[in-house]
Amino acid sequence: MNIIQNTWKTAGQGVNVDWLSSKVAQRVMAFHCQVPGYAPTPLKSLPELAEKCGVKALLVKDESPRFGLNAFKGLGGIYAVAQAAGKLLGLEPEQITFPELKKPEYQVALHQMIFATATDGNHGKGVAWAAGLLGCPAKVFMPKGSSPRRAQAIRDAGQAEVTITQWNYDDTVNYVNQCAEKNDWVLVQDTSWGGYEQVPKWIMQGYTTMAQEAAEQLTEMPTHIFLQAGVGAMAGAVTGYYRARYGKNCPKIVLVEPYGAACIYESMEAGDGQPHTAKGNGETIMAGLNCGSPCTVAWDILRDYGSYALECGDDAAKLGMRTLRRFGIVSGESGASGIGAFLELAKSPEQKEKLGIGPDSRILFFSTEGNTDPESYEAITAGVAAART
Repeated sequence: MNIIQNTWKTAGQGVNVDWLSSKVAQRVMAFHCQVPGYAPTPLKSLPELAEKCGVKALLVKDESPRFGLNAFKGLGGIYAVAQAAGKLLGLEPEQITFPELKKPEYQVALHQMIFATATDGNHGKGVAWAAGLLGCPAKVFMPKGSSPRRAQAIRDAGQAEVTITQWNYDDTVNYVNQCAEKNDWVLVQDTSWGGYEQVPKWIMQGYTTMAQEAAEQLTEMPTHIFLQAGVGAMAGAVTGYYRARYGKNCPKIVLVEPYGAACIYESMEAGDGQPHTAKGNGETIMAGLNCGSPCTVAWDILRDYGSYALECGDDAAKLGMRTLRRFGIVSGESGASGIGAFLELAKSPEQKEKLGIGPDSRILFFSTEGNTDPESYEAITAGVAAART
């Protein structure tokens, strides 16, 4: 495991995060409350594990029950799809509610909209499900090596046509972007680049419901928040929310990525304030974090307000999965990587000291997915995969 401290954040005025504030999150949550199946997900305390690790509290936000999708991504998917659809229908932002979009006069136009995205699994499922709720078709493209089980789960979630490509994640995103421009599809991607920022911002705002719920469930502000970073959209959303809420008293943000796909870590390591593409080969079981280039909107937030970045191996994810299962939390390879990385570094007094972790530390984790690949999950948590490696 490699850990670096973010030195850029002390360089000056940070990027504005008012668009991720608690006020905005409350408005977004009000939208989500109108969506069928919405319910706050649980925040679980692990006192026995906290005592073992020498900290005051370990808290896990369990996103596996979210909308019945086994992952948090539906929050961003439905909010972004609804905002994009509403805009195409000519609605003002304050008019875009779920009941409004379900009115009969909009159905013909909605059914002609095609939503498209590239995904490792969870984001595509969220978009397919969201489009299906509004009666819209979706086209979902997955990078090479994607699990057929995850592909089928996307088909089952909504009216989606799913294709596994022969390219990596970044090249798949580029392909879908070109197809969307050519065919007049609505691209709903959770990463951003020059000229494509509004939809990723809507997605990130959708994720603030998760952060708002956690803030309401906490009895004491955490000292540290561990956040998984693929392209960085979820990490950027949660970081921005807590920075907007607490200002300079914001908890320390620790960003977690896999070896070989650590674009946020490598961007911070470069020290020039710019996003950089990861140099690794992207081989990891953490499919949701296997992303080579940062979301530019999220990167600005993580650059200015992230405290530390670390890269870890698959063993950290496996450790997290097994540990959480012992405490009754089902968490997949990407979802468990945050607490898995913490458990590995907690074995080292030097690494704990480096991150300012001690007996009074209260650490918050987001288990962002359940067993999205059930066969892999059972193999890992039963120790079968570990025995093979």
